[in-house]
Amino acid sequence: MGLKDICHKADLPSTSEVETATYADDTACLASDIYPDRASQKLQIHLDKIDQWLSKWRIKYSASKSKHITFTLRKDSCPPVTMGGKELPSETTVKYLGLHLDRRLTWAHHVKNKRKELNFQYHSWNWLIGHQSPLSLNNKLLVYKCVIKPIWTYGIELWGSTSNSNLEILQRFQNIVLRAISGAPWFTRNDEIHKYLEIPTIKEEVNKYSKKHKLRLEKHPNILAQRLLTDTNTKRLKRWHILDLDER
Repeated sequence: MGLKDICHKADLPSTSEVETATYADDTACLASDIYPDRASQKLQIHLDKIDQWLSKWRIKYSASKSKHITFTLRKDSCPPVTMGGKELPSETTVKYLGLHLDRRLTWAHHVKNKRKELNFQYHSWNWLIGHQSPLSLNNKLLVYKCVIKPIWTYGIELWGSTSNSNLEILQRFQNIVLRAISGAPWFTRNDEIHKYLEIPTIKEEVNKYSKKHKLRLEKHPNILAQRLLTDTNTKRLKRWHILDLDER
């Protein structure tokens, strides 16, 4: 973020009832309430202030590229909101900073999209890491770790709270890739391949990344980052809490 961005965002409107998150030119506003209409009302007031702020700084924005989503386990959605006199399109999934967020926060849509992206990358690199490649086993693993694996590990500290069935979708992909890399016969067990190649399973990666994430937050110089470790004791159904993933 440059000096110009810092100066512009220093006086970004804020209200006590709406959380605002900014990163570069991406901004997310979150209003919560047990009543959908009141949540939209809070958000609308905040958006009106942002619209005035944008006009003041002569910053152009696209209402059509902005999305409105209701995060809830209920069937009903929050009433629509407007910005600059234009209604924001309501969606059931949105993408923010590379993460796909669905309205029930199950991460199912994120995992599904990652699997598609992984399939594409695997087919693109199969000539180099497949069983017919002349590369050594160590070099094949290096390609997987540096090119393919980061695609699904990004944001794992958050989406790692998804269900076991969603984790299994990514685990099946890794099983396929490691079997192709090692050239193991069909009767070799997947856990044996992982052990031989010294590659952690998806669940083990979730556990490892979560532990590192908690340690970074504990030592973080920003007190706001440290507060993320505060457990609100709010759990959705039987889903894993992101602070407990190191025990998964």
